Amino acid sequence: MCSILGTTSKTIKQEELRPFFDRTIPRGPDMSKLIETPIGYLGFHRLAIMGLHLEGMQPFELEGDIAVCNGEIYGFRKMKKELQKKGYSFKSDSDCEVILPLYHEYGNAMWEKLGSEFACIIYDHEKNELIAGRDPMGIRPLFYGYGSDGAIMFASEACNLQGLCDEIKPFPPGHFYEGGMFVRFENLTDVESYSTSDVEEACQEIHDRFTKSVKDRMDADAPLGFLLSGGLDSSLVCAISQRLLNEEAQTGKKSRKRIRTFAIGMEKDAIDLKYAKEVADYIGSDHTEVYMTREQVLEELPNVIKLLGTWDITTIRASMGMYLCCKAIHENTDVRVLMTGEISDELFGYKYTDFAPNAEEFQKEAKKRVDELYMYDVLRADRCISANSLEARVPFGDVSFVKYVMSIDPEIKMNKYNMGKYLLRHAFEKEKLLPDNILWRQKAAFSDAVGHSMVDDLKAYAEEKYSDEEFEARKKKYTYCQPFTKESLLYREIFEEFYPGQAPMIKDFWMPNKEWEGCDVNDPSARVLSNYGESGDTLEEVEKHEKLKIS
Repeated sequence: MCSILGTTSKTIKQEELRPFFDRTIPRGPDMSKLIETPIGYLGFHRLAIMGLHLEGMQPFELEGDIAVCNGEIYGFRKMKKELQKKGYSFKSDSDCEVILPLYHEYGNAMWEKLGSEFACIIYDHEKNELIAGRDPMGIRPLFYGYGSDGAIMFASEACNLQGLCDEIKPFPPGHFYEGGMFVRFENLTDVESYSTSDVEEACQEIHDRFTKSVKDRMDADAPLGFLLSGGLDSSLVCAISQRLLNEEAQTGKKSRKRIRTFAIGMEKDAIDLKYAKEVADYIGSDHTEVYMTREQVLEELPNVIKLLGTWDITTIRASMGMYLCCKAIHENTDVRVLMTGEISDELFGYKYTDFAPNAEEFQKEAKKRVDELYMYDVLRADRCISANSLEARVPFGDVSFVKYVMSIDPEIKMNKYNMGKYLLRHAFEKEKLLPDNILWRQKAAFSDAVGHSMVDDLKAYAEEKYSDEEFEARKKKYTYCQPFTKESLLYREIFEEFYPGQAPMIKDFWMPNKEWEGCDVNDPSARVLSNYGESGDTLEEVEKHEKLKIS
């Protein structure tokens, strides 16, 4: 990850702006620059991933224009060759150096060419204004607000703007900003007509597009690692990656190499650790297990809410394990890039979407979740990983892949197979990339699967903190998305300590669709649904698993 900042304000001095920008140094600990432009400032904290030498440091400049970008431009090598034919030269191996040449060639038509993971700010010297854009999924973060002088400010995280702007808003994904207006350049979820593919044709497309997405994201100059929960999504990412490396070794392009996988769980009841190890053994990865305790979870809770900038129950629960796992990776390894399995649920369905009354409602729910994901799981992955000076890569968020899956007729995406995510599972069934019991395993929520006790510990802590009377009185302070459990009140109060009055940055609680029969629940965990099934395991089974701790 990197951190960027841009403002058109000259009423604030550079030395006054610097402490706000430096709040996100962990996103880019390698090098920092904060430069003055004719209308304000541009800043960049660098985490070197592509083009590791000094020449890859931003801001990049070209004929008076200046750019900073937190992103990965997959396919940039091909872009470079085409731009070189047009007379452009490059001084680094950085993928982001193509941005200004692309902007000179295509103007704002450039944004849709940048792909799946970017947030970018450009000073255009001819227009004498800032232009900004964000990827269609919102995988890379960007926020904006207005200073006391009315000047717009952009930054990678809300914390950069806290104290500078009265109201902080997320930059809308798939939009660019110019001349005081936000303009949409990409919409992934509005489908004019569904694909006519049958199940087998759709599965082949899913297979090929997802494999390409994983391959594209394995291109890194810095060491690469993989988060492995033992669930379907992360297991597929790992298995495909290991197979691709094995194929390269067989052709002689590279020597045999094992990917590095990491899993986390509570000490006493981690469901997924045994599954993660089974996957690691099956694919032959270099696997590490991380263990966390109740004390760590409660101690880190305020810090995690601060770095997330959210009060949402689901996001916070699921972040505890991910943050602590990434912390261990940062402290004990040289890994700088992590591949993750986010976004699959929104595309293929959750446990609760089994209750969708019809295909139209299933598609409508998928659209809502994908459109809003930048406030939930995508936010979680970015902050937990970037806070530990690592970069996240999200194969399921590839623009081409998302657009295709959204275009599949929801009649064949719905769970009519007595198995959620059937299309994704069937797409990789023939290759035997994973053991059958992993490929066809029922889903367990990540926050539950690191250990049911973690969620129970958080609930118990909140229960001890507030009496029933205190809960009823204190929740009334909040008219926007009012807390409805003691746990949600706990999170909201911690959030307000760090981001007072900024709750509208998040649209709502992530919860199953209460309008559907079977989904009117008061907890976001799939454990409370009647179809949870065999997602978990008994404590006895988990305890059979040998523990290996990072020391």
